[in-house]
Amino acid sequence: MIESLLLNLGSRDLLSAEEESHLRAIIVKDRYFAAGEDLVSEGSRPGYSTLLLDGFAARYKVMADGSRQITALHVAGDFVDLHAFPIKKMDHGIVALSSCHVAFADHADLKAITERMPHLTRLLWLDTLVDGAIHREWIVAMGRRSKRAHIAHLVCELFVRLQVVKRTRGASFQFPLTQIEMADVLGVSVVHLNKTLQALRREGVFTWENRTITIVDWERLQEIAEFDPGYLSIFREPR
Repeated sequence: MIESLLLNLGSRDLLSAEEESHLRAIIVKDRYFAAGEDLVSEGSRPGYSTLLLDGFAARYKVMADGSRQITALHVAGDFVDLHAFPIKKMDHGIVALSSCHVAFADHADLKAITERMPHLTRLLWLDTLVDGAIHREWIVAMGRRSKRAHIAHLVCELFVRLQVVKRTRGASFQFPLTQIEMADVLGVSVVHLNKTLQALRREGVFTWENRTITIVDWERLQEIAEFDPGYLSIFREPR
């Protein structure tokens, strides 16, 4: 059930048989969520952390006027709220953007890992550090990249992340977001998003049709985005 997590962690360092077995033993409860349902609610104090097994989810904040900003996208293999273990109270919500299959790790079991399995602890810690690195790239994109480059960078990032967990097919991957949700990711109006997408389509770097993104010119897409995947730490070395 947790193969996507094992692929994610294993892309950065080797997991021992004992570590893999232990993760399989503690992550056994699962549940399905429909698109639009909260996996974790803002203000809640969950006693577990949620692992996304399949689907797309998003962290978000809602403003006083009802507008929403999506602050992170999550794919299979991501612990969407591993940080809830030490933080305790959630300061944001996590919503399913598609039908999602998730599993849960009790915080008591995660605490035991930190006390008995230092290497696995470091890998899980690294998982939260990569979240932070992604946030930094998103802040740079929001503040300094053109919207054309911002969209290109997001497509590059998702393609690489989904490749790791074997959720791509050739140069294509499922992308179930609506244009309204995509606008919430980018912090723009739907009209502005549409104009930018049309410009990128004319450049022939990728297509977005029937909830599928297909990369047509990977080299050019990376050039537009100024994309360097180093921040994702997808290289295996001792941790």
